[in-house]
Amino acid sequence: MDLMQYSVETLKKGYFYDEDNNQFVCIYCGSKFDKNEIFSIEDRFFNAKYKMAHHIKEVHGSPSNYLIALDKKSIGLTDYQKLLVTDMANGLTDKEIAIKHEITQITVRNLRFTLKEKAKQAKAYLALYESIFQEASEFAPVHNHATMVDDRYIVTIDEKERILKSAFESLSPLKLKVFSSKEKKKLVVLTKIAESFELDQDYDELEINQQLKSIYSDFATIRRYLIEYGFMERSKDGRSYKRKN
Repeated sequence: MDLMQYSVETLKKGYFYDEDNNQFVCIYCGSKFDKNEIFSIEDRFFNAKYKMAHHIKEVHGSPSNYLIALDKKSIGLTDYQKLLVTDMANGLTDKEIAIKHEITQITVRNLRFTLKEKAKQAKAYLALYESIFQEASEFAPVHNHATMVDDRYIVTIDEKERILKSAFESLSPLKLKVFSSKEKKKLVVLTKIAESFELDQDYDELEINQQLKSIYSDFATIRRYLIEYGFMERSKDGRSYKRKN
């Protein structure tokens, strides 16, 4: 599992919510539960979020146990420390842990203190990492005829690739899976669709509709946004369209 692709909150829960597909997704096995579905558990009915939490508990144990099981390179704990931390996660007191492992309570308390200090260091390191590498990331270019450039256009190359992968079933040929209402995602998708049209070529409405319909069923909405966001222009008589350079 690539820890860097998930937030701390996601790692603590063991799942995330995929806004584009309205699904809760397990980060351990990839299981997905649709937000709009109701699930039966022991003759009772629950929503998808509860179902996901139940799935993680029944199939994977708990997020803390899963994280503890990661190798030393990922989690920074020795095998012996993992044993003690597992007992802490399971609610044992310092005295109970000391008796179980035949060590002093001071040793257990020292480990708790060490973990707390590591957490402080990790938080500071994460802030430093993000301030350096996110600021240094290469940003996707803004198209020349954007009607208003603001925070919606601040998208890194990596972020752009993730959005495209999530939104499209296929990039060749273009097949849009979902047209997000989120402005940043919408702009990335529209940029990609606009690139499928030739520059300086006039298209009549039938040609525009046919090409957009092959990409997404709600072609009228895509056509409207391409014009509204400055990717394409329409003649005054409404008969022809052209992609802006």
